[in-house]
Amino acid sequence: MVGWSSREPMSSCCSRRAIIATQPSCRPWGWNGIERQVRNRASSGPVWWVAGPYPIPIRSFRSPCVSHLFSRETPSLETIRKRNCQKRSWDIAKAPRGSGGGPAKHSFGSGNASRLHAPSPAPYDFSSGRMQVLAKVNVMRRRWMGGWLLLVAAGWFAGMAPAPVGAQTLLLRFPDIHEGRIVFCHSGNLWTCSAEGGVATRLTAHPGQELFPKFSPDGQWIAFTGQYDGDEQVYVMPAVGGEPRQLTWYPARGPLKPRGGYDNQVYGWSPDGQKILFRSLQDADGGKVETTLYTVNVAGGLPVALPLPTAGAGDFSPDGQKVIYSPLFRDFRTWKRYEGGWAQDLFVADLQSLALRPVAHSRQTERDPMWIGDKIWFVSDRTGTLNLFSFDLATEEVRQATLSTEADVRWASSDNRRWIVYELLGELAVFDTTTGQERRLQVQVPDDGLDKRPSRIAVDKFIESFDLSPKGERALFVARGDVFSAPIEKGLTRNLTNSSRAHDRAAAWSPDGSKIAFISDKSGEEQVYVVPQDGSGPAEAVTAGLESMLFALKWSPDGKRLSFSDKFGRLHLLTLADKTLLQVADERRGLLQDYEWSPCSGHLALRLSNPSELDSLFLYSLSDRQLRRVTSENFDVSNPAWDPKGDYLFFLSRRQFAPQLSSLEWNYAGNRGTGIFALALRKDVKPLFPPESDEVQVAGGAKPEGKPDAKAAEAPAADRPPLVIDFEGLDQRVMRIPVEADNIAGLIATRGHLLYSVSGARYYGRESGLKTKLQIFDLAKREASTLLEDAGGYAVSADGAKVLARTGNTFTLIDARPKGAEKKTVSTKDLASDRVPADEYAAIFDEVWRRYRDFFYVRNMHGYDWKAIGDRYRKLLPHVAHRSDLNYILGEMIGELNAGHCYIEGGDFDLPERARVGLPGARFTLDPAAQRYRVAKILRGENEEEKYRSPLTEVGVDIAEGDYVLAIDGQELKGNDSPYRLLRHKTQLVTLTVSKQADGANPRQVTFRPIFAEENLLYLDWVRGNRERVAQATQGRVGYLHIPDMGADGIYEFIKWYYPQVRKEGLVIDVRSNGGGNISQMILERLDNRLLGTRFGSLNDDPGTYPGTVFHGHMVCLVNEVSASDGDIFPHRFRQAGLGPLIGRRTWGGVVGISNIGPLLDGGTVFVPLQATNSPTGEYIIEGEGVAPDIDVVNEPREVMAGRDAQLERGIAEVLDRMTKEPRRLPQRPADPNKAAQPPRK
Repeated sequence: MVGWSSREPMSSCCSRRAIIATQPSCRPWGWNGIERQVRNRASSGPVWWVAGPYPIPIRSFRSPCVSHLFSRETPSLETIRKRNCQKRSWDIAKAPRGSGGGPAKHSFGSGNASRLHAPSPAPYDFSSGRMQVLAKVNVMRRRWMGGWLLLVAAGWFAGMAPAPVGAQTLLLRFPDIHEGRIVFCHSGNLWTCSAEGGVATRLTAHPGQELFPKFSPDGQWIAFTGQYDGDEQVYVMPAVGGEPRQLTWYPARGPLKPRGGYDNQVYGWSPDGQKILFRSLQDADGGKVETTLYTVNVAGGLPVALPLPTAGAGDFSPDGQKVIYSPLFRDFRTWKRYEGGWAQDLFVADLQSLALRPVAHSRQTERDPMWIGDKIWFVSDRTGTLNLFSFDLATEEVRQATLSTEADVRWASSDNRRWIVYELLGELAVFDTTTGQERRLQVQVPDDGLDKRPSRIAVDKFIESFDLSPKGERALFVARGDVFSAPIEKGLTRNLTNSSRAHDRAAAWSPDGSKIAFISDKSGEEQVYVVPQDGSGPAEAVTAGLESMLFALKWSPDGKRLSFSDKFGRLHLLTLADKTLLQVADERRGLLQDYEWSPCSGHLALRLSNPSELDSLFLYSLSDRQLRRVTSENFDVSNPAWDPKGDYLFFLSRRQFAPQLSSLEWNYAGNRGTGIFALALRKDVKPLFPPESDEVQVAGGAKPEGKPDAKAAEAPAADRPPLVIDFEGLDQRVMRIPVEADNIAGLIATRGHLLYSVSGARYYGRESGLKTKLQIFDLAKREASTLLEDAGGYAVSADGAKVLARTGNTFTLIDARPKGAEKKTVSTKDLASDRVPADEYAAIFDEVWRRYRDFFYVRNMHGYDWKAIGDRYRKLLPHVAHRSDLNYILGEMIGELNAGHCYIEGGDFDLPERARVGLPGARFTLDPAAQRYRVAKILRGENEEEKYRSPLTEVGVDIAEGDYVLAIDGQELKGNDSPYRLLRHKTQLVTLTVSKQADGANPRQVTFRPIFAEENLLYLDWVRGNRERVAQATQGRVGYLHIPDMGADGIYEFIKWYYPQVRKEGLVIDVRSNGGGNISQMILERLDNRLLGTRFGSLNDDPGTYPGTVFHGHMVCLVNEVSASDGDIFPHRFRQAGLGPLIGRRTWGGVVGISNIGPLLDGGTVFVPLQATNSPTGEYIIEGEGVAPDIDVVNEPREVMAGRDAQLERGIAEVLDRMTKEPRRLPQRPADPNKAAQPPRK
């Protein structure tokens, strides 16, 4: 079985401490030491120098200045001396009192970065010579609970080396500024420092992340988004530090994928300092509302949405009456230089009239809006890189303020008076809006490095692949990038590779049991290695110079060769004696992983594709180096498995054509059509299933026909005679194994038996009702039986006697024989690795870089220098302090390719468990006079479907809109509290005390069964409203159908609502906010099904149609900026098929399909764009542009808030117009034919 993993020792250079001169003199103390270090290291590799107040020689790219991170020039010693003698001023210019930038108190004064700061103590004492003992493992961080961990390997300390004392810390995120102070996020915590730079002070420390800090207008408070209870909520704390106070309680959605950002993201404060502005998904319905802005009072209570239907970033005007905002949100998407329909524009919105004023629109992105005086400041990539711009509200003049060409200006934030602070690839910079000057800051963060601390961790939850020793005495696991040999019952578990710096994977045991081969990227590229199975020696590389991801590593049965395939679909044979490589096959339609060695090691059976995209079996013979097709091109085959005797080649093939019929329409789906077949390799082989006859067994006589030859099968591979194959007529010597066709996979042949899995039907959106069973077929008895009822994968020992099967995270060893098979549970609890996070981060970075090099859909990488891009971002690795930092730099790196679907997800994050909130499926509003909450709206559900169950509308729940909620489970609900705080941890029944009167008269108790997410009800409420609006406007003649994505939810909604409306005269197909997927073809096949005829009969006066289910009316399709991916492809093909016009806004424009090519080392995922969308003549289409509508219609916020939907209204009008101009109705019953009156035809 194939797996995925990696690790390697840290290079010795990383264990050396960089030396820094720390006094501002021409020859500071330690200068001679630096000079000696430079000269001594000259022979051991380049020493990187970082310019600044003092020279800093480093070997691990720990640079204090981004501008020098990207420099490869090594200055001379004389240059360094000159630089050291020059006083470096890092002053932030003072503004004159009374200037347009505000009073002088907002100036920071002058400062000098050479000012000494007490360095943070090193987390480990390297000079004492004593062994250090790690602190006890933190449960929240899932460390291995083996007591206290003793570090004894010097390599471990190399990975623990802190940044040089006084060196700048990078990857400082989401900053804000106020009167000489900056607050920012680093390693998931909040820190504050002087606006001149220097040593930062920690404000928070918590396993979850604290993000998006914003100073209050008076600078006394900091609002931020925190994950204290697992999900993101809005908090406020004193600016000098202290206990955070939670302000929002409605459960956040998520955890969201990195490209989705975070729920409840704080953006700022109201000018009076009484409210906090934040963006939330709490009312997102998947259509009208994607995300919008809210305010929450610092005194408590429920948040209040701004009167904008959808909104991303925003900032208040100085008087609080207006807001500068973006209607769209894509701030965490890393697609650089994006110009599709989702590119953000900015508007000034009057919060009373809802009038909009556009601000500096372009085809590119405008984001991070800030209101300072009479100007709007924002960030745009209209010059190719995100830079700071200003927009004069009086003259509408747009000016570029910064000129960065390499690093994007990100997450700009202002004090709304004069100063702006932002990220420049992890470095912080301050911009003075009165002088136009930018100052880059040197900040040192004395972090305790907890997230970078080496530790021993349990890895049994990270198992990627597994195998068995040749006779089944031990199990082989690949987990979190290490290769393990584990006993079946007794003995020690051995970590054979134990390195965080490599992803070791695809391990396979040699036939003689002495060695284990595996794939590793420890050299920087994937190579094949061999290691003694008992761990008695180091791993040896048996390949060199390969530059590709490798797959399907297998031993030849004689142990003399290894075979593997690469990213190009090429199959290679490696002769271990002389390390020679031979390419034997080339798959032109993808990866080649389905192949097997013959028992004598002289042939390989492999599956290759045909132009029809059906696959055939081929045989490669080492003796003559010929590749021959051995099965017909007319049938799809897979999974070759050799008979141990060498008489037959078994395989799977889809040849049972009795399809499953659809209950929705007269159509079919292929299911349970795979059977097991055998090729007789010679003309003279005995039949597998001779005619059966009861005969007398004569002593000493010949054995019954059909009995496997045990001696021949048991002979060592090296002693087996060469296998002779009669190729002439081979494709005709096919026989079916008497096993009923089914969903069969995983075929393995052993002596006298066939093992295989049988699974239930595949469904889109739900699990099969049947578990995958492991079956065994007895060739002699001609019968099948079940070895295991629930098998999630299995491996068979080389001798065919044992099976190791996986069920969830449980592994079971089974005798490979029918009935009475002994079962043993194989423990994985001792799988443990010595994790060095810095090494692991580097390994993951390199692996992501290679995955894109290997699998990006065009070979020219869009014309970019991918190696240079990788080198540029790799230099940030020493500054990664948290797994989120790694995702950030990986996202920035792959975003440089200017392509959609470049995604990083997951990784080993430590988050507190998310609190569950029992929700009623309703909205509350505060009666300010009574200081009581009322039920403002009850979301209508469809209670027969669990996904659309609305608790307050269920039978027996007596509550109505307008009722006052006095208490929740007996706890009084007050006006300054949040009902969602009282609903936390309510996972069973919830009892509300309600009344019709504000004074609580005549109270009654109502009990409901809560739900834990309301987005489905919000979506249903929006869709139902649209459907009712269409029906009312058209007197029921036109139907409405919304498709939320092109995945499970999308096909569910299409099937649910298409067929009931198939006889309508018109249909509005709404794919606004469609999240993409892969089912657009299925939907279009039905929508493009044309009426060819009708049917009338004795029992029906209304006609039937031919085809049986066909829509004959007119259609239109609604699209918007966030119709994405397959939601882009659908409207394009809809128009291409001539089905109707597109109405709305230009779509996202990301149509290069992606795939997950195995997990990263720590379980994270990288998605690589693999396959483009092209026109019939081959041109690339849609990507980066989107699909422009035929009729462009904007949904203005003022109209939406008034209850209108201009796009839907135009869609209705277009359908009605077409129905008037070209009526499409099915015919009435014709007159009965009178054949008796018809004369005979001549």
